[in-house]
Amino acid sequence: MKYTYEQLAKMIDHSLLHPTMTDQELEDGCKLAVRYGVASVCIKPCAVRRAVELLQGSDVLVGTVVGFPHGNASTESKRYETELACRDGAVEIDMVINVGKALSGDWDYVQRDVKAVCDEAHQRGAKVKVIFENDYLAQGGAGLSSDDFKRRLCETCERAGADWVKTSTGYGFVKQPDGSYNYRGATEHDLALMRASCSPRVQVKAAGGVRDLDGLIMVRDLGATRCGATATAAMLDEYRRRESAEQAAQQVAASNSTIGTGGY
Repeated sequence: MKYTYEQLAKMIDHSLLHPTMTDQELEDGCKLAVRYGVASVCIKPCAVRRAVELLQGSDVLVGTVVGFPHGNASTESKRYETELACRDGAVEIDMVINVGKALSGDWDYVQRDVKAVCDEAHQRGAKVKVIFENDYLAQGGAGLSSDDFKRRLCETCERAGADWVKTSTGYGFVKQPDGSYNYRGATEHDLALMRASCSPRVQVKAAGGVRDLDGLIMVRDLGATRCGATATAAMLDEYRRRESAEQAAQQVAASNSTIGTGGY
């Protein structure tokens, strides 16, 4: 296999954010995260204390969201959400930028908004992932093309102290020509662009649309270090299946080699 199980598992932020998710489902998800040895759970703010209890003694981190999913809360609300989350035990914060302010070209606001969360988190020992919601940025904005706009966001978030820049929430649905709503989430193009637009100090996280092992491997190949996922079990079970098949093939090849050289 190209990467070890641990290298891929420790990329995954197991996402437990669906609006209808019950307390039992959240608890089951935390237990699954421990069983598969992922990097973290990314959960609803109301569940942070319980997740800390469930994950005690494991190396799975507790992460939560701020200004989620649309990023439109006031800066002070985002800062206070961060304070509460950290007090409850979260050590990673996934915040959403104010997309409308960014599209308006109010870069000072965007930087202050992100910095407020980063400052609060960092002084409490937590790290911050800043979500762009790239599906909303396909046409660019503020006089910039889509790619230049995303580059500007990367630069702004790095100045504000972000530890990661992140593609999507997984809930950035855009109205399609047929009237339905859908989203693309993380794309190869955007991941490569975001990686190239930040210094090595800032990491990249993919989210939305990564549903199988090949997608997870692609994300790592493009330089991202984290991936938000709900299909954690399917991806890592597939890794074990391929690993077993590869080991069996190697054993057969080794046996045939021995026979071919006259060994008994």
